[in-house]
Amino acid sequence: MLYYISRPKRLKICGVETMDYNYIILQLILMPFIGAFIGWETNVLAIKLIFRPLKPVNILGFQMQGLIPKRRAEISKNIGETLEREVLSSDDIVERLTSDNIKRQILANLKNIVEEKANEKLPAFIPQPLRTGITAYLREVVDRHGEDIFDELKANLVSKFREEIKLGMMVEEKINSFDLKQLENLIIKLSRKELRQIEILGGVIGFFIGLVQAVFSYYVNFFR
Repeated sequence: MLYYISRPKRLKICGVETMDYNYIILQLILMPFIGAFIGWETNVLAIKLIFRPLKPVNILGFQMQGLIPKRRAEISKNIGETLEREVLSSDDIVERLTSDNIKRQILANLKNIVEEKANEKLPAFIPQPLRTGITAYLREVVDRHGEDIFDELKANLVSKFREEIKLGMMVEEKINSFDLKQLENLIIKLSRKELRQIEILGGVIGFFIGLVQAVFSYYVNFFR
């Protein structure tokens, strides 16, 4: 990020040659802001090139395409594998769905359902005391064997989940199903704040580079 700086004009005042300080002050003011604009615009363009062009285009014999459109399949696969390996696996989902709290709720609901279905299906001629005894017995069976049945179902569920549910593949397929513009909008929406910070950082760095160049140029021209 270098700019050509012409030598400041020298004026003669009362026969004494002196530098045009208005010209120097103008350079000291303009160069940092020009640098800030170039730095900001460069980062804006770099961010745009992450997504655009959506399709390959030939420029001076070189094929160009945005990073994400070009490598979407690879990126989606890596995201899916990382998510399943490091963030959320099938076993994690099963463990959460079969936690002790969920188990207690399921067994309590199961007892209520068994009691309701028993009262519904038992013939009307059965005396109420006998009906009550039957439903109480069924509730006792659930209390006695419910946890064993639940644990067995949990083991089967884990096995089925591992065979049938591939979270990484599901995420990969979902990302690949997005339209490129839809995917671009989604990424920008999720990282808008960070992308804005990158743009601003480019402007800040450009400003200070321009300021250093302006000061350096001043001293070089001063001692000529």
